[in-house]
Amino acid sequence: MSCCFSCCASLACGLCTSTASCISQKSARIGYCGLFGASLVASWILREVGAPLLEKFPWIGASDTHTDEWYQVQAVLRVSLGNFLFFGFLALIMIGVKDQNDKRDSWHHGGWTAKIAIWLLLLVLSFFLPDVIILVYGFIAKFGAGLFLLIQVIILLDFTHSWNDAWVEKDEQKWYIALLAVSVGCYIAAFTVSGLLFIWFNPAGYDCSINIFFLVMTMILAFVFAIIALHPKVNGSLLPASVISLYCAYVCYTGLSSEPRDYECNGLNKSRAVSTGTLVLGMLTTVLSVLYSALRAGSSKTFLSPPSSPKVGESKPLIEEVEEGKTKKEEKEARPVSYSYSFFHLIFALASMYSAMLLSGWTSTSERSDLIDVGWTSVWVRIGTEWVTAALYIWTLSAPLLFPDREFA
Repeated sequence: MSCCFSCCASLACGLCTSTASCISQKSARIGYCGLFGASLVASWILREVGAPLLEKFPWIGASDTHTDEWYQVQAVLRVSLGNFLFFGFLALIMIGVKDQNDKRDSWHHGGWTAKIAIWLLLLVLSFFLPDVIILVYGFIAKFGAGLFLLIQVIILLDFTHSWNDAWVEKDEQKWYIALLAVSVGCYIAAFTVSGLLFIWFNPAGYDCSINIFFLVMTMILAFVFAIIALHPKVNGSLLPASVISLYCAYVCYTGLSSEPRDYECNGLNKSRAVSTGTLVLGMLTTVLSVLYSALRAGSSKTFLSPPSSPKVGESKPLIEEVEEGKTKKEEKEARPVSYSYSFFHLIFALASMYSAMLLSGWTSTSERSDLIDVGWTSVWVRIGTEWVTAALYIWTLSAPLLFPDREFA
């Protein structure tokens, strides 16, 4: 066993050195994504094969006899905790970084050998913590995961409005036609998905009233979005309404597909066993989805950006006319950072909590251990996310009417 750990340690050190040397200043965000993705893969591997190993640790589950599922949740939470501590620490030390003259700017982009070593050390140390700390972290992680989902929704809303404004500003007929075409296409897709969900999750001969309720609510919300957005007093647009409608239909699908496999109204229960290929595909989809969401939210220039950073669309130089003899002064000028480093790391810390909830079934051990993100807790989290999305979108449309004296950017 000691020989095995020694080999792993030497390989890890070699990997750290070679990887760190390949990460440049421009690819720092890719480097952080790589660490986060590696932590997700490690969580999944330990979730599948780590239970027998954790049972040998006397300080884990020493007070009682636990099932393999319990040890699987422990493995996921401990990797998540190590990842959370790493990104949380970076988020704290990066608070207040506004320009590239700040010494912490080089900390954010460089020092990868040390950062990878610290990241590995935190992951290892998390397995030496007592159960009570992991229990508390699992409870807190539920709220952190919910906050991550909320930020996802806010970024989506901002994206749809920015997309609509960008095409409207062109003020050309072809772009208005494109807006209409995309809007109609999204609405057709949303109602098509809802129709398919009625077939898949409302089989004949069973009382599936809860599924019908979820699906009818999704379709009603799509109509409500269009009615409010097209109201003369709102002065909204159909494009954001259609995109949000399609997103809600998708979230409804993910919620229904998370229902227990033995639930008669779940159309996916016909697939008795989940093959290894299906699990790999599902895990890769989860990894890519969380990575994209975390990277987009963390790099957002319109959400919690530092005060001195340039706004979206602005490309004005700091010094409009610079003489040739002023190059040294140019180098000393404080160039603002393009995004908030602290918020970037905070998003990855919250994403660590969210991924742990996905892989552990929101810390529920009542479902089959070979399934990812399955259980009634996952269902209600997804459906709740859909309803929160709808509420926030309706608020963005109605707030200017309710509070006409305030400005809403």
